[in-house]
Amino acid sequence: MSARLSSIKTRTALRSSARVSADLLLVLVAAAVTLWVLGRMWSVVWPLMVGLFLTTLTWPLARFLRRHGWAPALAASTVTVLALAVGGGIVALIAVPVASQSGELTDGVVEGIQRLREWAAGPPLNIGDAQITEALDSAIARIQDSLGTTVSAVATGVGTVVNGVVTAVLAVFLMFFFLKDGPRFLPWLRRQLPGRLATDIPVVAERSWDTLGAFVRSQALVGLLDAVFIGLGLWVLGVPLVLPLAVLTFVSAFVPIIGALFAGFVAVLIALVSNGLTDALLVLAIIVVVQQLEGNVFQPMIQSRGLGLHAAVILLAVTLGGSLAGIVGSLLAVPVAALIAVLWNYVREQLGEPSQEPGAGAQPPGGTVTPA
Repeated sequence: MSARLSSIKTRTALRSSARVSADLLLVLVAAAVTLWVLGRMWSVVWPLMVGLFLTTLTWPLARFLRRHGWAPALAASTVTVLALAVGGGIVALIAVPVASQSGELTDGVVEGIQRLREWAAGPPLNIGDAQITEALDSAIARIQDSLGTTVSAVATGVGTVVNGVVTAVLAVFLMFFFLKDGPRFLPWLRRQLPGRLATDIPVVAERSWDTLGAFVRSQALVGLLDAVFIGLGLWVLGVPLVLPLAVLTFVSAFVPIIGALFAGFVAVLIALVSNGLTDALLVLAIIVVVQQLEGNVFQPMIQSRGLGLHAAVILLAVTLGGSLAGIVGSLLAVPVAALIAVLWNYVREQLGEPSQEPGAGAQPPGGTVTPA
């Protein structure tokens, strides 16, 4: 009798495992199809995502103007023009000098790597020239292997610039329409969806928007603080190329963990080449102190509600995004992982609570959006 019960339990467990495996397989297939469709529509998806990022940065000002009686179109137009003016000022005041010093920055990094090679060849490491030469030969071989791709990219540089301009123009127009009509979107979406979806999808969309806005605004402010403090430290020590290094620090803040390591590595190399080992160690100490302040002071103060992602998950997401889509993938990896976490948390909440039919007088979680 017990053997029969054990056999029944085994078959039941196998059937349950098979159903779970089939469900997971369907989810993976759906995810693969979604990624494939996004890849085919990338020329539209990329401006849309850039427009969303810009909207998260400019929406607080537009919301302030709307709350003080400004018409939606007027508020959106004013914020868009102001954003374009600020962007143009940044290009004129920062990007041009940075571009003029980019060659010096590259030469400094190369010379710093050469210094590290000479240091590694001496005590206490005593790495032989043959090993270093082998590693350099391997790196040169990889560069030569990718030479064809590089030449092709240079040959199509005009098309790349044109695509970049088109993307920027589309993103600005999308930002204007998001600022103007964004608050009307969720009520409209609720009216279009049937049944339970009329509650679930708008709630997930609203939470995703809040998470995306918190991430972009907090990373921008934290990156600005990092750039200011590290730039001041480099300026006090007399390290050259302060402005390009500060801009690199700010941009790298949008790639958590890996971006900070890369920007810090470049700053230490420049200090090593220009000022010597002592100042390089001081720059390293400044970077470590600023990063500690960022992790323990800046982010908790600026971002009161975190993304809910462990550092290991962020690191894996950035690595995966970079391997799949290069720099763009690294930039988008953490926001995408955070949005996936939002969806998972909502599904878990719904599975842990008794189901409730929409329209029964209950307020959907996450609050409501008042139509403009």
